[in-house]
Amino acid sequence: MIVDCHTHIWQSPTQVGLGRVGGRLAPTDTSGQATPQQHQQASQPVDLTFVLGFKSRHLGTEVPDSVIAGYVRQHPDRLIGFGGVDPTDLPKALDQMRQGCTELGLKGVTVSPAAQQMHPADTRALRLYAEASRMGLPIIFDADVHRMTAGRMEFAQPVLLDEVANQFGQLRIVVSHMGYPWVEQTVVLLGKHAHVLADVSGLLHQPWQAYNALLSAYHHGVIDKLLFGSDFPYGSATSAIETLYSLNQISHGTNLPSIPRSLLRGIVERNALALLGIAASNDAPSPVEPEPVAPNERI
Repeated sequence: MIVDCHTHIWQSPTQVGLGRVGGRLAPTDTSGQATPQQHQQASQPVDLTFVLGFKSRHLGTEVPDSVIAGYVRQHPDRLIGFGGVDPTDLPKALDQMRQGCTELGLKGVTVSPAAQQMHPADTRALRLYAEASRMGLPIIFDADVHRMTAGRMEFAQPVLLDEVANQFGQLRIVVSHMGYPWVEQTVVLLGKHAHVLADVSGLLHQPWQAYNALLSAYHHGVIDKLLFGSDFPYGSATSAIETLYSLNQISHGTNLPSIPRSLLRGIVERNALALLGIAASNDAPSPVEPEPVAPNERI
């Protein structure tokens, strides 16, 4: 089974902070659109696709959970929805996360610290992580900082998630884009924490960077913690898979090391649902015992 763990849809690029604040639109469509129809075409070779929501009170914009859930309901056998939640918007964010899971059938949460102008270990965020851990919801930390002028790059550094993973050992965490441009931080984080994973979305647009990132993960023994992602609408699943399988062409005719093809295939065919604790059916995840939130006054 192939699971694409990182795609987006939106009704307007301003819903994800692009365009009006100097963000870079998707190169696949000069209008900046990312419609369900385009999404379906780009997802053809994939068995299951995660569709990620987005919310930023700082930017004053969002892709509503209702839009994500409505699209997923049209193709429940092929799509899994993640709600976009802004932890700075408490207590509303907690209610939104609970509603997204129990009423809309969403399977996880997307948090975007750089776009939300929030340290990942902000006191408000810790409350949300505690509830997500209790509900068994994985969290994808979207580190897409280079497309948004208004984003705070410092809050996207993967090393900042070390504090979160230490406090919530059972929380499934995914670092998007392998934390680019801080890939080495992500590699170390993957080796340190059992339930921290990363996706390769975004990197596959840059074969040289992707080759070096995956080679580092291979040499550090954590390549089995990488998930496949196409980063639609910035790319398609087909092109992403082709790029992955052709990465070793970079090393042909040189002294550069190669990455075993079986491990590249493993990224494409990874059982992401099992690793993230996501039920294959539309059933809600089973709650687990809550983890205590240590006092923390960071804001």
